[in-house]
Amino acid sequence: MSFCSFQGGEVFKDHFQPGIYVCAKCGHELFSSRAKYEHSSPWPAFTETLRGDSVAKREERPGALKVTCGKCGNGLGHEFLNDGPKRGQSRF
Repeated sequence: MSFCSFQGGEVFKDHFQPGIYVCAKCGHELFSSRAKYEHSSPWPAFTETLRGDSVAKREERPGALKVTCGKCGNGLGHEFLNDGPKRGQSRF
């Protein structure tokens, strides 16, 4: 399943079938469907990446990290710290 935010009419927001979400640009594995959860944002929401090298992060502002593909640098959106479904979890 290719994933990249900001593609208007995000097709994977309400998609909850088992699988791996990959970068739409290079196919690098990013997130597992097991980490996906329902959220009010217009994009899919995940609690964690598939592996430590799945994404690269840099602080954009307090509480929000800019997230890019760990392989090709394709923009994926943000990690919002402490905004996940459980206390202490992030939302990607």
